[in-house]
Amino acid sequence: MAVTSLLPARHPERLVWSLLLAASLLLPLLGASLGGGEFRWPDLTDPIFTTLRLPRIAAALLVGASLAASGAALQALFRNPLADPGLIGTSSGAALAVVIVLATGFAGSTLPFAAFAGGLAATWLIVALARLSGGGMAGLLLMGLVISAFCGAVTSLALFLSDDLTLRGASTWLAGSLSSASPSLLLTCSLVSGLGLLLLFGIGRDLDCLLLGEDAAASLGVDVVRTRRLAAIGAALATGGAVALSGIIGFVGMMVPNALAILVGGSRRRLIVLSAWVGALFLLGADTLARSLVWPIDLPVGIVAAFAGPPFFLWFYRRQTRSLLHG
Repeated sequence: MAVTSLLPARHPERLVWSLLLAASLLLPLLGASLGGGEFRWPDLTDPIFTTLRLPRIAAALLVGASLAASGAALQALFRNPLADPGLIGTSSGAALAVVIVLATGFAGSTLPFAAFAGGLAATWLIVALARLSGGGMAGLLLMGLVISAFCGAVTSLALFLSDDLTLRGASTWLAGSLSSASPSLLLTCSLVSGLGLLLLFGIGRDLDCLLLGEDAAASLGVDVVRTRRLAAIGAALATGGAVALSGIIGFVGMMVPNALAILVGGSRRRLIVLSAWVGALFLLGADTLARSLVWPIDLPVGIVAAFAGPPFFLWFYRRQTRSLLHG
């Protein structure tokens, strides 16, 4: 009887694993085969495939993994399931730094490091202001929204004062596009984001303890200040590399970890790893759809992700509200 009662609860998890394995095989193949408004088996010797399509597939996987894993870590850091690199200001700080670099005429390999510095500065500023205001976890989210709005205003001012060429390029980039992913930029961003992801994986257990509260985490032997600092640095590195490569893409870091927490649960380290996996596949699927939906127009993938975000947010908010009412 006990074994039978467990089976229904495990069926959704088995289905999730099956879908993940199938998507891991099919989505890269679909992304490599779709192009020019038609489906064609990829030619590995075609320069278009090796210089354009393959780097774009790799960029989608990297950006999706970085944003989703950062979201899973930030939700533990802020103890708020709505925390997301795009919602709390990390992405906005990274974007502001990149726009300043573009407006001053510097680009190339400096973009990921500028994005990291901007994202880290925004995250630390949010934490510092929330501590000064004494607003707790709600204060962290509120300060994140304020910093995000401020960074957006400064970004708009910098673009307004820029020339038309910089404005046009930055506007496409701010919409969240992978069309300009080049092998050289991809390599640099991979190193920056990869370092951030490794750092987030390494502090997964401490983030689990942090979810219990600072006092409880300290009693379990966790250095709370160090964990918060490493989580901020790791999220800033991962997000900075992603933003430098694709611009701002919202909701991925909020949707993916929460969906996985509901479907499969598990420790924070496991959730960060799974979020990176699913986030990579989600953004690859979204970018493949963006390239094919209104061909020959290449839609920015950030627009497609933005359409998926609000319905999920409303569903998740309603679910949380009902859980509290019946809790």
